[in-house]
Amino acid sequence: MRGWLAPLELFEGTLTGAIAVLIGLCIVAGLANWLAKKLVIHPVERVIDRTPLRNEANDVRALVTHLANIVPAVIILQGVTVFAALPDTLVVVVRALAMAWIVLTIARALGDLLDLANDAYELKPEAASRPIKGYVQIGKILIYAAAALLIVAILIGQSPLILLSGLGAAAAVLMLVFRDTILSLVASVQLRSNDMIRVGDWIEMPQLNADGDVIDIALHTVKVQNFDKTVTSIPTAKLITESFRNWRHMREWGGRRIMRALPIDQTSAGFLTRAQWEELRRFAILRPYMAEKEAELEAWNAEHAGEEDEEGLHAVNRRRPTNLGTFRAYIAAYLKAHPRVADRGTLLVRQLDPTEKGLPLQVYCFTTTTDWGEYEAIQADIFDHLLAILPRFGLRLYQQPGGGDLAQGFAMLAARDAGPAPSSALPAAD
Repeated sequence: MRGWLAPLELFEGTLTGAIAVLIGLCIVAGLANWLAKKLVIHPVERVIDRTPLRNEANDVRALVTHLANIVPAVIILQGVTVFAALPDTLVVVVRALAMAWIVLTIARALGDLLDLANDAYELKPEAASRPIKGYVQIGKILIYAAAALLIVAILIGQSPLILLSGLGAAAAVLMLVFRDTILSLVASVQLRSNDMIRVGDWIEMPQLNADGDVIDIALHTVKVQNFDKTVTSIPTAKLITESFRNWRHMREWGGRRIMRALPIDQTSAGFLTRAQWEELRRFAILRPYMAEKEAELEAWNAEHAGEEDEEGLHAVNRRRPTNLGTFRAYIAAYLKAHPRVADRGTLLVRQLDPTEKGLPLQVYCFTTTTDWGEYEAIQADIFDHLLAILPRFGLRLYQQPGGGDLAQGFAMLAARDAGPAPSSALPAAD
């Protein structure tokens, strides 16, 4: 080492000489750093550029760069001991700074190594279901905490054990400072152990305005890209303390639920006449239901009802089919025959409680796809058909009157009250 720095011996013994020695050491260290990058980093970068690596390439490049930065610090650390004329205080300060720089550089290199491990792990298929980014961040925190402790110990010239013994008195303060980190750590462990959330899951958390796909799971936050392309950052601990909806199992099942009701005007419900019943027989999907219903009604009426009266009308105690019940049977048969309605999920057509806005007739079924666009198209296609076929059963859809309805009603009333237009009383012209 002294042979490399022999020209600097001419400046020993004076303040100017000390400054010149330090400047010379910095120049030599800079040249060594440049040479290390030239001989190590640039070849590594050329090799990386020929590989299909993406984030991993940046991690390797940062790791090699930080390791190369140790070289100038080592040269300065060893070089200051060569010149006996340098003040002892200056030597101690320079050595302490050089050692602190080495510790910091090693810590950063270890952080790059953890990033490299995380990026390599994300290439595996199971990485989406069990990410390790939170654990990587915890590892970085521990590395930098240990590096900070060593740097402080080096700068003050004390043993790290002495500093650790003093941390016991500050444990309460540290617990307060790292409260969010501790809560996030516990939440991350629970989320991963229970498989509650994965990258790519569609979650819904209305209280935090989150409704979209999970794009990142970190130690402190979970990022959700909403359907309007905004991003909501949710504290990890919130996913444990508050409820949220995860749609992953719906996607894994392969179907999405349709649950929508048609408000039927209750005054349009009634019994079907024989002519209406025979007219509905034209619907092929209704024929099995009609045959079964006819057999059921004939058996019941034969046992409980009397004969028809002289006018051929049913007695009041005879059961008769209704337009509303037949329409329910038609919807169920239509859904079972629909190619995009799943046959392995629950399929119901039921009446909900009547309200002042009509009788809700709810359709409950599942589609064969989870794609949003296809799901909406299937749902719209089903209800387009039901709305169009509804009048064939003698039913009306309930709808609150609007401005056009009121204007038409008033016009009809005015026309009825006005009566026929009076004839002219004037004599005809010659």
